[in-house]
Amino acid sequence: MAFQLTSSAFQTGTPIPKRHACEGADVSPALSWSNAPKGTRSFALIMDDPDAPPGTWVHWVLYDIPADKTALPENLPKTESLPDGSKQGACWGVWDFSRRGYYGPCPPPGKVHHYSFRLYALDQALDLPAETTKATLLKAMSGHVLGQAELVGLYKRY
Repeated sequence: MAFQLTSSAFQTGTPIPKRHACEGADVSPALSWSNAPKGTRSFALIMDDPDAPPGTWVHWVLYDIPADKTALPENLPKTESLPDGSKQGACWGVWDFSRRGYYGPCPPPGKVHHYSFRLYALDQALDLPAETTKATLLKAMSGHVLGQAELVGLYKRY
């Protein structure tokens, strides 16, 4: 079976509930995964919106997720480090990469945006600093990705 990422909050290609967006509580959705590739030593997660007007908007960067984990609970704290040793990197604030943790969908009113949650199975832990951005994470993961699973949710503001 293929490496798979799912959520109890929404399915791929369906709307992300307002609870997980700026119009609601803005809490991270519960995520779970199965069939990680053999040899996985850690996981990394990136959530972004490729439909954002200024270009891809980064909503969540999470890495050094322990290899024995198969899920993330809803409403993770917006802290640099989590109790299991996972680290949350930098995501877009208003002007720069100034926020840590999950920040949900908040597109301008109008068209539907696609929010990609990509989970990477890695052959090592990365041990990067907390201010790590998506670009830095992708560079550090180069040559270490054993598999990738994706979940795409939709969101539209009226």
